[in-house]
Amino acid sequence: MEHVDRQKQMVGEKAVDYIENGMLVGLGSGSTMYYMLKELGKRVKEGLHIRGVPSSIRTENWAKEFGIPLTDFSEVERLDIAIDGADEIDPNFNLIKGGGGSLLREKIVDAAADRFIVVADESKLVNHLGAFPLPVEVVRFGWQLTKKQIEELGCSAVLREIDDEVFVTNNNNYILDCRFDVIKDSEKLHSQLKSLLGVVETGLFFNMADEVIIGRNDGAEVLKREK
Repeated sequence: MEHVDRQKQMVGEKAVDYIENGMLVGLGSGSTMYYMLKELGKRVKEGLHIRGVPSSIRTENWAKEFGIPLTDFSEVERLDIAIDGADEIDPNFNLIKGGGGSLLREKIVDAAADRFIVVADESKLVNHLGAFPLPVEVVRFGWQLTKKQIEELGCSAVLREIDDEVFVTNNNNYILDCRFDVIKDSEKLHSQLKSLLGVVETGLFFNMADEVIIGRNDGAEVLKREK
């Protein structure tokens, strides 16, 4: 695990190089983002002027800890850049996100950015999405019915629990972790899931990421999506 943490630190710090003075920055969620926020806080102390929009309460707390000025969508409509992690990344930069439970806020923040950069260690690169269970955020009322409908799409769905208690998102919803094994068409599956009553959002992020910074043992590699 130590080499994975080194990779996360490497890409988190590398991502800060993309942030320029005066930018509005989407601050993603997840373990890799901790390193990015720590480095960003250091540069803010050195004189970098930015404002960030956090995608989770945890990220907001980290940002405050590191002295990063924050704003929200009551004050801004677009972001210059968003930096966020991922649980899986396929060759076309389709993503599965939401392992930490912040997928809805992450998607709102990432979609509002003119440029979206993903940071991850090399273990997150996959040929096909699906080995990592797909998080689907659902309303709490009648979640059992929503689960049955989701499973009719060909997966097994499990209500997320942490320490024997049902996990509740920052938006007061539940998450169903859905094992599809192989997801061949992210866009189609997303549309099918979103059409189900009770589904709030899915952890499928497609046609969004512009660049991916991958941490490898010998350094950080920048991958750019083919236009």
